[in-house]
Amino acid sequence: MSDVSHSESGEKRGRVGSAARPAASPFAVYGDVDVRILIEDYPLAWVCSVDGDEAAHLPLVGVFDAADRLTELIGHFAVSNPLGAAFAASPRATILFSGPSGYISPAYAGRRDWAATWNYANLRIEAEIAVEPALTEQALDLLADKMEAGAEMPWSPAELGGRYDSLRSRIVGFRASVCRLEGRFKLGQDERPDTLRSILANLPDGDLKAWMHRFNRDRLAGG
Repeated sequence: MSDVSHSESGEKRGRVGSAARPAASPFAVYGDVDVRILIEDYPLAWVCSVDGDEAAHLPLVGVFDAADRLTELIGHFAVSNPLGAAFAASPRATILFSGPSGYISPAYAGRRDWAATWNYANLRIEAEIAVEPALTEQALDLLADKMEAGAEMPWSPAELGGRYDSLRSRIVGFRASVCRLEGRFKLGQDERPDTLRSILANLPDGDLKAWMHRFNRDRLAGG
């Protein structure tokens, strides 16, 4: 997993697909590395059919180009999952990733006249879906490699032995080609520097605090 406390984002910008656009708010300003870290650290996403009738929580692995832009997502689901029929009828999906989040109390801000809020980071991706039985084994290996990275004795699906073929026959791999991507990273960018420092001093250590530091590094360094 990536460590957000030491991973730098690239030039921050609002994004739709691969194109830059003026950001409507400070929460819509982010970089490709921010997208990558969120997906790698929070790989479990809602995958929803285009009509919204079917949805499932699925772990996904991102594929990125040389410029660190997300190009596609690789995953798998059970053959019996209703998403299979939904994608056969219309091969489009909305994919929702949720990153760090948490309640921010006025006690953290040190101001009783300050309104409580909720900070969070998320991604909404519109994608073209290709269900590919030939991709199934690769999808399993990619996910295991990502999740087992850093383990003293990394596990691989091949260790299932004779059970592997039986279990693999019950699932199918798929590829989600990214058509549109929008993120919202509400991490204290609109707070006064003194209020932000108070929140960070009182907020318990964890992912949310680390992400808030990352997205406010320049403001915090500015005094």
